[in-house]
Amino acid sequence: MTRSVPNLAAVEALDDQEMIEGYWSGRDGDPEPGDNRSLAFWHGWRNGAVDFKHRQIDAEQMKIAGEFVAKGRAA
Repeated sequence: MTRSVPNLAAVEALDDQEMIEGYWSGRDGDPEPGDNRSLAFWHGWRNGAVDFKHRQIDAEQMKIAGEFVAKGRAA
């Protein structure tokens, strides 16, 4: 069961260290996390998995990326 955050404001409230740990896990191609992982870890894992081509970006991630760009935080 994939878990996701609803918007950029929710992402900004997540624990940075847990997101980083999740990102590394997704980057390394680790399997989808279990329910024992935090939403921050899940968010990082999803992004790491997409960035390193282990999975396709989904609509929820696209929405947050659009919010990120709209706020001028990415080129």
